[in-house]
Amino acid sequence: MKKIAVVTGTRAEYGILKPLIEKIAKDKAFKLYIFVTGAHLSKYHGMTVREIENDGFIINERVDIGLEGDTEKDIAAAFAKGVRGFSAIFDRFRPDVLLLLGDRYEILAAASAAMFHRIPIAHIAGGETTVGAIDEAIRHSITKMSHYHFTLTERARQRVIQLGEAPERVFRVGAFHLDGIKTKDLLGKKELENKYGVKFGAKNLLVTYHPVTLEERTQERQMRELIKALDRFKDITVIFTKTNADTGGRSINRLIDGYVKANRKRAFAVTSMGRIGYLSAMRNVDGVVGNSSSGIIEAPSFKVGTVNIGNRQKGREKGSSVIDCEARSEPILRSLELLLSGKFRENLANTVNPYYSKDGLLIVLRVLKRAPLKDIIKKVFNDRKKGKDKRNG
Repeated sequence: MKKIAVVTGTRAEYGILKPLIEKIAKDKAFKLYIFVTGAHLSKYHGMTVREIENDGFIINERVDIGLEGDTEKDIAAAFAKGVRGFSAIFDRFRPDVLLLLGDRYEILAAASAAMFHRIPIAHIAGGETTVGAIDEAIRHSITKMSHYHFTLTERARQRVIQLGEAPERVFRVGAFHLDGIKTKDLLGKKELENKYGVKFGAKNLLVTYHPVTLEERTQERQMRELIKALDRFKDITVIFTKTNADTGGRSINRLIDGYVKANRKRAFAVTSMGRIGYLSAMRNVDGVVGNSSSGIIEAPSFKVGTVNIGNRQKGREKGSSVIDCEARSEPILRSLELLLSGKFRENLANTVNPYYSKDGLLIVLRVLKRAPLKDIIKKVFNDRKKGKDKRNG
């Protein structure tokens, strides 16, 4: 049996990993370990570790990185604490492969500790670009620490190869969680209202806005601009989900709370809906607004339009359902008008999700089973030109 350790630190990342975790847990070829960290263990961010427990998974270890603040100093200290915590865990469990998704500092902490312990890493969602976020540098750093790569698109696959990774170890698998999101037991509007205390109107928007972490303290100004634009639509209900554990996120949450307090009949805020709740809300609204990757990766599969604001997701591949705009009230206002227009909504039926790929989950499992691990730690930089190898996992 291969010992596969999975690390998860946020609600969004767990939702993507869940179908893969389920497959690994049921497969006799693997012994699964789950290590939980980050916002999952934070009361402020909703203690979303409960969602993992409610799904019936055994959590082998918890790495509390102390998310007590959101300044640059706080985040750097959390990262350092994460490296220490994961190092101790890897010393005890010695997994054969560490499975990581994405680009957050908690995941970088796990990757850094694994590198020193000479544990091979399989990385999901490398090769993406997000110009406005510190995630960009973290993502590419994890790629260079990793040994097998599962990308969401072919363009991302080519970027990973461009970073010097061997093409035969880079597989395009798409966002494999998309296979099941529309067939899950999603909640209706009444169920969402009863569970989260929201109230749907005739028209509704789902809003999630995170700090743009490579910009210095722009989060409050940008959030005020978004609120100013939303305030022009008095007949539309706004459902906010609060920020992740990034630098400056708490100031955004305070502005959300203030807006909800002043607009109790048409504005609501939820700290965390969990994966099923969030997808259910997405299916039942007229549009997704903000700068979360969910508006780019998941929303197109529901044929729901997105207004993507500012630079946080700049560089990602996007479908025709996504409207990009600057983080200023007038461009946001014009984009919202387009989002809600009859012509745009009619065209949503033709949306093609660039992140969908059939059988991606099966490809990941097959590679994890067959992947040779002997001497894999010693990587040779691949000097072949980008684009020479076109093989798709």
